Amino acid sequence: MEKMKIEMVKEESNTKVQSKSEYFDAAKNIRLVPRFCEKTVDKYFPQFEKIAHNLNWPKPYWTTMLQSVFEGKAAEIYSALPSEKKFRL
Repeated sequence: MEKMKIEMVKEESNTKVQSKSEYFDAAKNIRLVPRFCEKTVDKYFPQFEKIAHNLNWPKPYWTTMLQSVFEGKAAEIYSALPSEKKFRL
């Protein structure tokens, strides 16, 4: 099901000519961010990167997309980071 959603969005974005100045709608794409699970962190980030690359998400938005699904310890750690470190990749 998740793969089908990703493929649909990918096809939709491939039919449009995208320019670097095009607006990125984070709200539209947030539903495609995989659910975060602390037990599988080692698999989570490569999965997220693959989705982000395949859908051509601009890197400056990656941290915003990631933090939206963090929970537990990951959310605590992210919240404790100074603002300037929260937005670096």
